[in-house]
Amino acid sequence: MSAVESATVGRRSPGRLAGWFVFALALTALNYAAYFAGTDPPDDVAYRYSSSVAAVVQFTIMFGILLLIAQSLPMRDAFGLRAPSSWGRALGLVPLTLFAIWGASLVYAQFLDAGEEQGLVPEDWDSSRAGAFAAYFVSVAVLAPVVEELMYRGLGFTLLAPYGTWVAILVTGVLFGAAHGLLIGFPILSLFGILLGWVRAKTASVYPCIAVHAIFNATALTVSVAA
Repeated sequence: MSAVESATVGRRSPGRLAGWFVFALALTALNYAAYFAGTDPPDDVAYRYSSSVAAVVQFTIMFGILLLIAQSLPMRDAFGLRAPSSWGRALGLVPLTLFAIWGASLVYAQFLDAGEEQGLVPEDWDSSRAGAFAAYFVSVAVLAPVVEELMYRGLGFTLLAPYGTWVAILVTGVLFGAAHGLLIGFPILSLFGILLGWVRAKTASVYPCIAVHAIFNATALTVSVAA
């Protein structure tokens, strides 16, 4: 990246940041509106091909809006799509972050049960609908982590970083938690987002964040059907 491009990415961009905030808050408002309207997902959401199709449409639209906000910026740097500053540190932080969020989730569950609130994890295995579940698995464990991390620890972090690293970590973390549209799950999801922001700051890359997010989601789905 040239010195001019580096300066462009590293300076404050109020217009782009405002656009990103509007988008993030709109997602949050839509999800909380659905929550308070009582529109729970069906019990067999993980076994419907329509769930995966809806996810593809949703995340494609999200990514398209992110590209519009980041228009004319160098994409790799705007979204953090570069190699970690240290592969050794990145490889160490991935399991550390996972164990931290799993441990925090276990402690949180002693006081409040956030496991059932989102309703996106199946309660048992249905071998007759394995194909639909496989498609759902890809959308939850691959597509969702990629697009959500590009939004929060990618572009969002980049736009907020000029105002301070911890501002970027905390704001993207809290908005990530809020965007899921949950009440009981909000604190633990915000903590998850903050930990991912910390990983982004420590590695200067979005890739470790995607890895942590993908492993977390994949593990939750696997455990749900294996139990």
